[in-house]
Amino acid sequence: VQLQASGGGLVQTGGSLRLSCAASRRIYSSTVMGWFRQAPGKEREFVAFLRWSTGRTNYADSVKGRVTIAKAGADTVYLQMSSLKPEDTAVYYCAAGVQASTTARDFTSWGQGTQVTVSS
Repeated sequence: VQLQASGGGLVQTGGSLRLSCAASRRIYSSTVMGWFRQAPGKEREFVAFLRWSTGRTNYADSVKGRVTIAKAGADTVYLQMSSLKPEDTAVYYCAAGVQASTTARDFTSWGQGTQVTVSS
């Protein structure tokens, strides 16, 4: 499956953004959709995942309570982010796999990334 991430931008501290990830076809029930992010000079890190069949979600501690991952139709997942902080600045990637994992290498399909910049 091909993934297209969008919705990034520049926002002030405390602001909100909604990222979307559109798949090239219907997302199968066996799929786990994830969001990761990578800041300059840092490794790619887990943000959130959603198991498509059950709706089960998991969040990184650094974003818990400020971020929601959810479905937006049969082929789209979004990441609603609020109370954004400068340390949330990164390129955000959506990914698809079949394991409910927080590890990037367990996801087999990746979108191109969308830049989120939070100004202080």
